[in-house]
Amino acid sequence: MEQIKGVLIDLGGVVYQGGAAIRGSIDAVRRLKQAGMPVRFLTNTTSQPLSGILAKLAGLGIEASREDLFTPAIAARTYILKHDLEPFYLISPALKQDFERLPMGSRPAVVIGDARDGFTYAGLNDAFRRLDKGAEFLALASNRVFIGEDGKPSLDVGAFVAALEYATGRTAVVLGKPSPAFFQLAVADMGLKPGAVAMIGDDAEFDVAAAIEAGLSGYLVQTGKWRPGTAERLSIRPTGEHEDLAAAVEGLLGHNA
Repeated sequence: MEQIKGVLIDLGGVVYQGGAAIRGSIDAVRRLKQAGMPVRFLTNTTSQPLSGILAKLAGLGIEASREDLFTPAIAARTYILKHDLEPFYLISPALKQDFERLPMGSRPAVVIGDARDGFTYAGLNDAFRRLDKGAEFLALASNRVFIGEDGKPSLDVGAFVAALEYATGRTAVVLGKPSPAFFQLAVADMGLKPGAVAMIGDDAEFDVAAAIEAGLSGYLVQTGKWRPGTAERLSIRPTGEHEDLAAAVEGLLGHNA
C-alpha cells in the first residue's frame, strides 16, 4: 500500500455520536493536522445544513471551514446547476438553506434526503407523481440506517428512496456515498490521487467498501453503526479495522512512518 497523504473522515458515529465527541476523536483529528496531513470531512448527513455541522464541529473543538466539509447537498447544488433543474425537495426544513439562491431551472426534478417527519404519505405521493411524470430522480444518500440521538439504529433515507424506485420502476441518481464521484470530489480538492487517500468510517458498505471501489483505501472503525460481522458479509473487505478513530489514525501515521 502506498503512503497515505490525505484522509477523509465520516462524522456521525466516527467523530461524534449525538451531541458528544467519541473518546479520542478530537485528538485524533488534531494529530493528523499536526502531522501535516490534509483532512476532509465526508458525511452523508442530510438532516443538517452546512452551517449546523460546522457549528457542531466548532463546539467540539474542531476547526473546520466550509471547504473542509463535503456533503450530499454540496454535490446536489453542482448537479442541479449543471443539469438546469428545478427541484421539488423532500428534505428536512433545515437543509433547505443549503439550496438557497439557486436559479430557476427548466427541467423538473425530485431531490430526496433525510426528511424525518416529512416522510408522510402525502409527501411521498407528491414526489411519486412528479417522478411518474418524468422528473429527474436525485437521492442525496441511500443509507439503510443511522444511529439516532437515543443511540439506537433508526430507519434512514435509503428505505424511502427504495420505495420510490419500486413504485416508479426507476433508479435514483445517488449524489452522496456510495457514489464514486462523491469520494473523488473530496480527493481532487486535496490535489491528490485516490490511491494516496484513506477513508475512515463506521459503515462497512457505504463508507469503506464504496471508498475502496472508488480507488481509495478504506478503514472501518468499531463505533457508531458498526456491528460485529458487518464487513465479513461484503465482497470488499476493509483495508484495516480499528477500535475507533484514534486507533485508526495511530495505525495510519505508523504506516507512513
